[in-house]
Amino acid sequence: MSFDLKRMYDLLPALHRIRDTEFGIQMLSPEERKAIEDSHGSLDQNAYGPLKSLLSIIAEQVAILEENLEQLYDDQFIETCAEWAVSYIGSLVGNRDLIPIPGAEISQRGEVANTIAYRRRKGTASIIEQLARDVTGWESNVVEYFQLLATTQYMNHIRLGNTSFSSLLDWEKLTYTNTPFDKMAHNVDVRNIEKKRGQYNIPNIGIFLWRLKSYSSIQSPAYRLDERRFTFHPLGIDTPLYNLPITEETITHLAEPINISMPIKKRVLYENLDTYYGKNKSILVYDSNFLDDGAIIPANTSPSDSITKLSELIQVCDLRDVFDNLGTVVGWANMPSEKIGIDPSLGRIAFPSSKTPPGDVHVSFYYGFSADMGSGEYGRAESMSNDPVIPLVEVSAKEKTIQQALDDLQSTGGIVEIIDNEYYAEELVIKVPEGKTIELRSIDKKRPVIILDDYIQIEAGSDSKVILNGLLICGGGIELAADQSLGHLEIIHCSLVPTMRPKFDFPGGNPASVSEETTIQPRIIIHSLGTNINIDRSIVGGVRVVDGSKVFITDSIIDATDDSLIAFTGIPESVPGAALNIHNSTIIGKVKTTLMDLASNTIFIAKENITEDWPIPIMAQRLQQGCVRFSYYPPGSRLPRPYKCQPSNSVIAAQVRPIFSSLAYGEAAYGQLSNQCAIEITRGADDESEMGAFHQLYQYQRVKNLRTRLDEYLRFGMQAGIFLV
Repeated sequence: MSFDLKRMYDLLPALHRIRDTEFGIQMLSPEERKAIEDSHGSLDQNAYGPLKSLLSIIAEQVAILEENLEQLYDDQFIETCAEWAVSYIGSLVGNRDLIPIPGAEISQRGEVANTIAYRRRKGTASIIEQLARDVTGWESNVVEYFQLLATTQYMNHIRLGNTSFSSLLDWEKLTYTNTPFDKMAHNVDVRNIEKKRGQYNIPNIGIFLWRLKSYSSIQSPAYRLDERRFTFHPLGIDTPLYNLPITEETITHLAEPINISMPIKKRVLYENLDTYYGKNKSILVYDSNFLDDGAIIPANTSPSDSITKLSELIQVCDLRDVFDNLGTVVGWANMPSEKIGIDPSLGRIAFPSSKTPPGDVHVSFYYGFSADMGSGEYGRAESMSNDPVIPLVEVSAKEKTIQQALDDLQSTGGIVEIIDNEYYAEELVIKVPEGKTIELRSIDKKRPVIILDDYIQIEAGSDSKVILNGLLICGGGIELAADQSLGHLEIIHCSLVPTMRPKFDFPGGNPASVSEETTIQPRIIIHSLGTNINIDRSIVGGVRVVDGSKVFITDSIIDATDDSLIAFTGIPESVPGAALNIHNSTIIGKVKTTLMDLASNTIFIAKENITEDWPIPIMAQRLQQGCVRFSYYPPGSRLPRPYKCQPSNSVIAAQVRPIFSSLAYGEAAYGQLSNQCAIEITRGADDESEMGAFHQLYQYQRVKNLRTRLDEYLRFGMQAGIFLV
């Protein structure tokens, strides 16, 4: 029963209600009477007298009390309780609290809800694997090494699958050798698994955690190398194709390669083509010459074709480069003659020489990366403006260009939203009126590719703002002239590709060919004074900003493509750039700034052997202002007030330095710290997480939480090693 205003008022005697209404009507002004009559029609039912006004206040407090009572009841159950109550319910069932991970998609709620079921399976490999997933939020696989030991077997308990030799015809065992799914028998290794030294021993259990995730690229344009050769990546980058993980249906099932985000091997794709290729699967190729939606699958081929099986249409092959005597690439190996060739290791497609060349080729595939950074088809809704009052113009490759949409908003400001994954080869000029905002973005879960021969020019009035969100910008960049008055430039979830742009050759009817970029140019050039540049969760090439503006960088990678090149400076490059404020980022290249206002949890990578033109790798002009805290910078740098930075002294400088899995843009492990990196870097941030662009993943805290749970669920006498794949 709910005691709202109407119910409480109806409980009063009718005489009091009549007199209260009459008194309320007398208190109304003529304008208020007319407004009530126009909206409600009756004064008697809608006029508030003093008594009704008092009861309305009481009704509000009663509603708050009722809601609180309902929530107190809900807080008794793990499925409906508030987040703060999860740990209290967990303590009732003996579930210990874990280190909270800010912003992570991990909640202790599910683990607490399943505690009793988990305890019943305590000590089994399947429950340890499930715990690893629940606690870390990463995909996991558990290996019981006693099953893989080459031992003399007991004749009454023979394990036929555990032989001390393997056949060269057993492709699956050979494919997964030296991986978490290795099924080969091994000799005993008595070294300690907890220190990640040994593995194969009777009490040892290996827990493998995949830090990389599969990110989708659905119906995106394939890069055209010539009329028959294409790459899955729209920029022509050779990148391994990842699988779309299949969810395990039961807790007792141990993960297999199909359940994990990992690169698809050629032999695996060859043997399981129907599993990985097709609609709503890991790989799909579209050709505009095919019927229906263009998907190249047997069901969509011409009725006159006799193709009934996928293997008759698709061929898995090795499409590596072929070189001449001078080391020049002259083609690809194993070009197919009858079928469409796919190389999942390089992400390449070759169309058969005996068939008509393809038309407009699109692909759906998955690639690996560490986090939601740069452009990608992940959810970005929280970073986008959704005010229905703001003018919005949609752009698609078939109906409207980006420049036409920008021109429509040049007097009012608003949002230009790209709704597909196509190429956009345009020369863009963004005109922003005084006090207005223009946001150029892709729709959520899309990744369009903007190809530039030159820079995006911004013509702005005073106190105006430009926002770029969710874009993959190749070649050129953003430039703001000195006579412009842009107040704010925000770059969110974008990739201003730091590497050189390849040559684009579009099929007939599309924009003209775009020439190849021959030198690496800076991607952001700001000549104007008083502009605040905010780079958030993005990957950007070199930045040039004049002193007088301010630059804020958060959770991003600034990549000059080499530690000997310039990542950040002023205009011209010989003078220091604008004031810098950097958080949780990785800077690859030399830096020269007027003021390092604050650098926190940041990694600076620059060569120590500097030329006379650049005597200091990382330099701030003003040393009496600013602060650098919990960061790494190369020896010889000149920065203000370092606090708990690395290396702490010159003696350990050679050992304490960042080691990356990869610094090549386009690779899955780009910007990721290696497992061999010094602990002073991987746990050197202010909250004991890692320094650099992936600080927000809190990898140390995830692994520490898993260690806490292993103490509760691991059988006595067993030892576990945690390995980051």
